[in-house]
Amino acid sequence: MMKAAGYHLPTLRPHVMGILNVTPDSFSDGGRHTMAGAALAHARAMIAEGADILDIGAESTRPNSVPVAQEEEWARLAPVLEDVIGLGTPVSVDTYKAEIARRGCAAGAVLVNDVWGLQKDPAMADAVAEAGVHVVMMHNRPEADGGLDILSDIDRFFETSMELANRAGIAREKQILDPGFGFGKTIDQNFIILNRFETLKKHGLPLLAGASRKRMIGAVLGTEIEDRLFGSIAVHMTAFVKGAAIVRAHDVRPHAQCARMLEATLLERNPN
Repeated sequence: MMKAAGYHLPTLRPHVMGILNVTPDSFSDGGRHTMAGAALAHARAMIAEGADILDIGAESTRPNSVPVAQEEEWARLAPVLEDVIGLGTPVSVDTYKAEIARRGCAAGAVLVNDVWGLQKDPAMADAVAEAGVHVVMMHNRPEADGGLDILSDIDRFFETSMELANRAGIAREKQILDPGFGFGKTIDQNFIILNRFETLKKHGLPLLAGASRKRMIGAVLGTEIEDRLFGSIAVHMTAFVKGAAIVRAHDVRPHAQCARMLEATLLERNPN
């Protein structure tokens, strides 16, 4: 079983986090991997395609999604979690509930991906600290406000999340920040964040970018969700160049190959 110590944050090499949704209603792939066999097969495929970590979510966080009770979320997650962990690639649990995080980490997850940055469930920071795992602290808002200085809002939110993490005893080297593309933001604000992504490095923590198939891409390209691969890659490679350590993606193979080419470029690698 993979333990928390088995995952190390990326340094020079960009990492790709593969998305595994075991939900019936996620905006892009809801219902596809709700059966344990299908979820495990998809996890194997993403590993073969180059995923550095797998992020398993059992509650949709799409706009206007219906909250899921804790036991329902665990009932979706439990049948697949240990088998996916058993494949040997580090696993993240995508949840904002402390009890789900505790159970997931007890099963062997090495990272908690909290879309509310430790600020939704007051017990989450302690749960992560007790498990000794990494945590992604994502910026979020209940609703978008086009008149807001979104970068200042993100900075304030991150400062609160980091304070909660430090107070709970989560090691600084296990903290990761995510500006939360598409969460409580207008389309324009998403592009402000992307264009100034490098400014987020001032917080001194690794950064994650997750814009896979999101509305900001459809707004520019006029494409439906299933036809946003190239837009997703464009956003994520821009984020990598501007300082992201990890991107979270549905389509692992093209992202992993682009990340390898970017790595070779940044290191000025001579293929001969």
